[in-house]
Amino acid sequence: QVQLVESGGGLVQAGGSLRLSCAASGRTFSSYVMGWFRQAPGKERDFVAVISGSGGSTYYADSVKGRFTISRDNAKNTVYLQMNSLKPEDTAVYYCAAGPSVVAIPSLYHYWGQGTQVTVSS
Repeated sequence: QVQLVESGGGLVQAGGSLRLSCAASGRTFSSYVMGWFRQAPGKERDFVAVISGSGGSTYYADSVKGRFTISRDNAKNTVYLQMNSLKPEDTAVYYCAAGPSVVAIPSLYHYWGQGTQVTVSS
């Protein structure tokens, strides 16, 4: 069982930056692929970024490539999402998730956090 708790969301102006954190419980954190997803009101949950257990492989949605960076610190059981050059269309609830494979499909992730709101004003 893995419990995930996100933090770091908030209100920021367009062009600004935020760093989200996701702290995980358990001693097997490094065995999990970690993903970030987001969901805007009335929309489906969309893939943002994913990182392999070792941190050696990362993948991004085209909409955030070059602006967002996913990273992890296995010693701290934490995954991060650095978000730069934020746009109003990045406004959403952001979720971290843990799963067995490097995939962009939400249903294939086993554990989810409660989400953190990110609001980007124009």
